[in-house]
Amino acid sequence: MRNPGIAATLSFLIPGMGQMYNGEIIHAIIWLVITPGLWVGSGGCLGWVCHVISAYLAYNYAKEHPVFN
Repeated sequence: MRNPGIAATLSFLIPGMGQMYNGEIIHAIIWLVITPGLWVGSGGCLGWVCHVISAYLAYNYAKEHPVFN
């Protein structure tokens, strides 16, 4: 069973790790590439936005798909 709290926490700490936990490998790679780019490109302003969005999406996916396939 997927735990939405774990998925959100992992993804908030390292964007993409919650998606990796959920089995969404492609989404995980995208978040792992985009977030550092936005941290550097925006001077840190948009990095937090990516962390929050990534955690929210990981949480929702784990909540809607509680069983590993």
